[in-house]
Amino acid sequence: MLLLKVKTKDVWFTIPIPYAILNIGISILSSKFFHQNANKWTKEHFERKKLDFTFPLIDTETLKPIVKELKNHRGIVLIDVKAKDGTEVKVRL
Repeated sequence: MLLLKVKTKDVWFTIPIPYAILNIGISILSSKFFHQNANKWTKEHFERKKLDFTFPLIDTETLKPIVKELKNHRGIVLIDVKAKDGTEVKVRL
C-alpha cells in the first residue's frame, strides 16, 4: 500500500492508496480514450503558448511489472519534499 502524507501549518492527513487502486489508475491513464482526450483538452493551451507537444501513449505492459516489483520493497520512501512555507509531502511504500 502506498501512503501519501501531507502536512501543512493547519492540516495533517494521510491517504492510503492500495495497489489495486494504483493498478486501476494505470489502466485508465494508459487507455487510448484517455490519451486522445488529454491531447484534445490541452491542444488549445499548447497552441496559445506556441508549444508543439503531444502526450505520449503510456504502455501498461511496462508499468504493471514496476508496480509488482515495488510491492517487494515495502517501507521505502519514494518522495520526501519540504517547502519553505513548512508544507511537507511524503510518499512511502
